This record gives sequence, C-alpha cells and structure tokens, in this order.
Amino acid sequence: MSGHAADFVSRATARTRLPLDYSVASLRIVDRVVDGLRRTTDDPSAVRQALQGLGAYAGEVFVRRFGACWVDFDEDNYGFFRQPVGVRSADGRAWNPLGKVVNRFELGAAESVHELSFLFPGRVPASPLTACAGGRVR
Repeated sequence: MSGHAADFVSRATARTRLPLDYSVASLRIVDRVVDGLRRTTDDPSAVRQALQGLGAYAGEVFVRRFGACWVDFDEDNYGFFRQPVGVRSADGRAWNPLGKVVNRFELGAAESVHELSFLFPGRVPASPLTACAGGRVR
C-alpha cells in the first residue's frame, strides 16, 4: 500500500499543485479533495480509483507519522470495515483510512480523515515492529 500511496501522490502532484507531503495537516487536503469529488458525482464507483488513492495516502500518513503499519484484514475485519486492508497502530488497534475516505464521500463532512488523525495514538513511532507483527489483523 505504501507503493500505491506513492504512485497516487506522484500522479496527483503531476497534474495539480496539491501539497501532499505526508503531514498530518495534509489530511485536510484529502477531505477537501473528497468534497470536490462529491460535487462532481454521487456515484462512488465513478471515482473509485481516486478514493482508493486518497485512502492509501491517508493510511501512509498514519504509517509515517504515528508508527502504524499496513495490514491485511481477516474475514471478520473485512466484514466490519468493508476494505481488504487497513493500518494497525502501535497499540494494536485496527484503523480503516480507506473506508474513512469512502465514508467522507458518501456521508459528507461528518466524516473527516483529518479528524481521525486526532484519535490516532502517539505522534512518535512507539514500536513499529510490535504494531506490524504478523501482518494480519485477526
């Protein structure tokens, strides 16, 4: 997913001047871009690739800024989050940045990727290896 996020940033910044610098503050831009997509269509499948790219970017911010790691969701978590991957924080909790982006698109400003960052534990990577052990959320 880190590579997917990097590809998205490369494509998005080549076409626009979006300051996607993997900072927590840049998550406000993610919210604004999703809001702009909402103004163009109400069909999430029409903007699926952009939503996935924005979700991958948001997850990568959590990885870089909070010491989280990407994980594959098991069947139960997939059923709950409706996404195949997410991030796990150093304290072991699973987070769903891809789903949060989709929720922002479907539900509007009540869902915010930037505000989700306020709930994320710690700003300094505590122990990424602990958070990432096993690679799957069970």
